[in-house]
Amino acid sequence: MSLEFELCPGRMIGGSNPCFIIAEIGQNHQGDIEIAKKMIKMVKDCGADCAKFQKSELEFKFNKRALERPYTSKNSWGKTYGEHKRHLEFSHEQYRELKKYAKEVGIFFTASGMDEKAVEFLHELDVPFFKVGSGDTNNFPYLEVTAKKNRPMVVSSGMQSMETMRRVYQTVKKHNQNFCILQCTSAYPLEAEDVNLRVITEYQKEFPDIPIGYSGNESGICITVGAVALGAKVVERHVTLDKTWKGSDHEASLLPEELAELVNSIRTVERALGTGIKQMLPCEKACHDKLGKSVVAKTDIPKGAALTIEMLDVKVAEPKGVPPEDIYQLVGKTVSADVAADDSITEELVESYGKKVKS
Repeated sequence: MSLEFELCPGRMIGGSNPCFIIAEIGQNHQGDIEIAKKMIKMVKDCGADCAKFQKSELEFKFNKRALERPYTSKNSWGKTYGEHKRHLEFSHEQYRELKKYAKEVGIFFTASGMDEKAVEFLHELDVPFFKVGSGDTNNFPYLEVTAKKNRPMVVSSGMQSMETMRRVYQTVKKHNQNFCILQCTSAYPLEAEDVNLRVITEYQKEFPDIPIGYSGNESGICITVGAVALGAKVVERHVTLDKTWKGSDHEASLLPEELAELVNSIRTVERALGTGIKQMLPCEKACHDKLGKSVVAKTDIPKGAALTIEMLDVKVAEPKGVPPEDIYQLVGKTVSADVAADDSITEELVESYGKKVKS
């Protein structure tokens, strides 16, 4: 197991690598391959790393009665649920066309395999990694089949408990070392109080040898940026060209300008995370030179006098003197020259003054 691995050719995730940003087109293409291509180009232009779809083999995902049930929702594309889903489902040949187009555009392409048959097709299509949607996370036969194909996996965790996720981890780990788990809450759109970002840190403790990420269904971008600040190494967000289009996902999806802002904000936060080493940085020198304080004489101090704390004060001073954190080191030491009240106590004035090494 590794905290970092190659998710796509030449693209590592985890460790100190940049967060991998998945733009979930899903079925927001309205069943139109030209809209799908436009969305692939859009997410590439916005700076996402991967364009992702959802692939189902409907007779393997749904039973006959589920496909035949009437579907009268405002989002329906047919009289039955089966007609609705068939309208939105691209053929194998169309998937090949979309993958080829993504390669031409220069963005990674994959899909969630929504059933085992779909996973077989995506394996044949040679996608770089498998995405496991929350609906299949507790489908352990599916997980085993998928993991055994030895492609990297990204596993969402909506609707699951920690106990189930421990089983998921052990099941996938047995067959596949390269996978990550995403915190997710399956509600569309998702309210902030139901996001539960703290699960990210719990996952990091429970599964310390794999990258952890976040799949968000909320409105806006700030929560997803917060997930990255907490250490999410992969993030996934739904995208759309128009939030008023037919379909239940559009309302919880990001418009192009929102996706571009999300990518930019994530990259800014990554730069801001830094090294974790606390020290004065070169960029702080100007402020320190202007406002940094020094030890000064509170009273006139004659040559040879042993310093006491009562003789000393701290002020912004010219020239710079001994830094305030060392004021107690000066007590008991003698000065080598007269020091007038309010003058800086410089290192050269104090006998046997040795600047301590900061840790």
